[in-house]
Amino acid sequence: MNDLLDAAREVQSAAHVPYSEYPVGAALETEDGAVFVGCNLENANFSNSLHAEEVAIAEAVKNGHRDFSRLAVSSGRRDAVTPCGMCRQTLAEFCDDDLLVLCDEGEGEAPTEYTLGELLPNTISEDTLE
Repeated sequence: MNDLLDAAREVQSAAHVPYSEYPVGAALETEDGAVFVGCNLENANFSNSLHAEEVAIAEAVKNGHRDFSRLAVSSGRRDAVTPCGMCRQTLAEFCDDDLLVLCDEGEGEAPTEYTLGELLPNTISEDTLE
């Protein structure tokens, strides 16, 4: 668990956050143990900004991964930030409800744990579109 949180913390240094000054890092672990990281990338118009979780999952999918076990999310404030609604929906496209989401409480503190299903109940899915 600590390795995944450490990866999320480390990637924050690459974040581009000139407007919010709120760096976020995410580390997504595949079922076979590979880890893909992402950080937030802000844009002056805000709507084109990319969130850390989206960047991590895009990198994993780009590299052929579709089965995920855990996600760690960490902000520079170590405030147990959770993925936003948009990121939750993106995760739901590729991850099962039992994806473990670890939210960083800071050094020496156990992360707050959720499942994706807890964070996004009754998600929009391929099944709900039919």
